[in-house]
Amino acid sequence: MKKQKIKHGLVIVNTGNGKGKSTSAFGMVLRSWGRGFQVCVVQFIKAETGQWGEVKAAKKLGINWFAIGDGFTWTSKDMDETVARALQGWEVAKEKISSRNYDLIVLDEFTYALHFGWLDTKQVIDWLKANKPEDMHLVITGRDAPAELIEYADLVTEMMEVKHPFQKGIQAQAGIEY
Repeated sequence: MKKQKIKHGLVIVNTGNGKGKSTSAFGMVLRSWGRGFQVCVVQFIKAETGQWGEVKAAKKLGINWFAIGDGFTWTSKDMDETVARALQGWEVAKEKISSRNYDLIVLDEFTYALHFGWLDTKQVIDWLKANKPEDMHLVITGRDAPAELIEYADLVTEMMEVKHPFQKGIQAQAGIEY
């Protein structure tokens, strides 16, 4: 019955320099979960030890959430470890996608692994074409989405920064940025 709810699984990309890429994806997670979909999130940059608000909420709701990263790449003290974790995240993502246990999967901050060349974009897209179930939605977030990914996707939104509180010296706040 559940599978009949999804007529065509979409590939959705949220990219750009503005805030809201992950937030939009997490909104889809909640919307889908509320409709009875099985959902999963794989985070590629956020540290697995992070206790972000969305992680806390997902645990309370029973949503499968995997934070694989070791923090933001621009503060990495060990890029080899950062890259290894991203590659591990892709293996987790492939396993979750192939399992057919989910109606919606979010690959949060996945574009970084493609943009930095840690994964080959063409190989990733070829794998998705061969293995993503037709009735599963896949949401990919992050800045600098490669042109090939944008071409492959069904829906692409580019978030554009117009104004940000950081510009006025206002630091990130719990419940808003994390």
